[in-house]
Amino acid sequence: MATVKPSLAKGTRDFSPSEMIRRNYIFDTLKRVFKKYGYNEIQTPSFENLTTLTGKYGDEGDKLIFKILNSGDYLAKAPDALLQEKNSNKLISHLSEKALRYDLTVPFARFVVMHQNDIALPFKRFQVQPVWRADRPQRGRYREFYQCDVDVVGSESLLNEAEFILIYKEAFERFGLKDFNIKINNRKILSGIAEIIGRPELIVDMTVAIDKLDKIGLDGVNKELLERGFTAADLEVLKPIILLEGSNTEKLDALRSILADSATGLKGVAEIEEVFDYVAKLGGDAELLSRIIDLDITLARGLNYYTGCIFEVKTNEVAMGSIGGGGRYDDLTGMFGLKGLTGAGISFGADRIYDVLEELQLFPENRADSTKLLIINFDKGLEVHTLPLLNKLRQEGIAAELYAAPVKLKKQMGYADAKGIPYVLLVGDEEVKSGQLSLKDMESGEQIQVTESELIQKLQ
Repeated sequence: MATVKPSLAKGTRDFSPSEMIRRNYIFDTLKRVFKKYGYNEIQTPSFENLTTLTGKYGDEGDKLIFKILNSGDYLAKAPDALLQEKNSNKLISHLSEKALRYDLTVPFARFVVMHQNDIALPFKRFQVQPVWRADRPQRGRYREFYQCDVDVVGSESLLNEAEFILIYKEAFERFGLKDFNIKINNRKILSGIAEIIGRPELIVDMTVAIDKLDKIGLDGVNKELLERGFTAADLEVLKPIILLEGSNTEKLDALRSILADSATGLKGVAEIEEVFDYVAKLGGDAELLSRIIDLDITLARGLNYYTGCIFEVKTNEVAMGSIGGGGRYDDLTGMFGLKGLTGAGISFGADRIYDVLEELQLFPENRADSTKLLIINFDKGLEVHTLPLLNKLRQEGIAAELYAAPVKLKKQMGYADAKGIPYVLLVGDEEVKSGQLSLKDMESGEQIQVTESELIQKLQ
């Protein structure tokens, strides 16, 4: 067998034990917040039928779906004419029946439809699993990454959207973030804008373009809009709207005037106002509504299935893209045959959050997830004493291990140091005779004598 140089696929990463402790800190923190607001955990498969995923993310999103080639001779079912034509888009349905999931929301909608007789509505779930996107890897953007989602289906109440804001706020404050913005908009407002400029049929093209304002600037947006069928006159009407500034209240007042002739747009404005009212009633102070929450007219999210409020979260402490986002998607389950079931949800970008917390040095130093005590192995004959002690420590909930072989003390100490094990226990012939065990604190270097019960008490 030829020797293969080990390498990682682009856009993926390995995670060491110390990194996993930090990642689990993120997941555990989010899960505690989710449960506090009444959400329960589910899981769905890593891959779905390709037909389940396509058509839900827009043309640009569909291009980023990782397709899985059919097993065996995947060309066998492909028509000869298409093979000769060499048109990959036409061939995909013949070569691939499955695909890695692009996000957690569409699989969740599929789950709800398939289990509609087994769940109680409104159904509130959270999900912490990896997703895959065939994107160009760069800082903060990976091809394999975790999403942490909360969604509710079967409830039209905008109380859900208000609680999403509070979930974001509480989670990021628990992580120690102090300066972040929860951006909010409403797809009905965007539809209203398309109506008043006389281009309702180009709503998707408009939202895809203006959603890039932060990345490509106004000139770039205008260029893309012209390429998508808008006129220079359209851009003149659109410009003051997408550059709207002021407080949230001032923006809402301006939008009421701008969208006076659009019933859809005015409904979007009213929904934003109701969300703000719920946040205030749930204890949101003036700072939350004015500093943390930002009504951003250019926020579009770029996904076709959103129909109401949409969210995006960015930190101002680190140069990073969005670390969270979501919105309402009234018609999503209808794509799977279940009509009239509204849904809403948000997602946390766990990998980007990791990078932010690492750069800001916000991870806790001490975690109880790893080994707390290493028992030194002096002699195989002493295992009659050390193995029962090891078992007892574990029964008491203390993470402990016995070094597997009676090698030199320096090597065993080096092992403890490399793993960051805080305590080492020395159990030699002397300790067995006296009943006094030698416990060494690896950080301070202090060594004390303890009984078995004192050891358990100290480590707990």
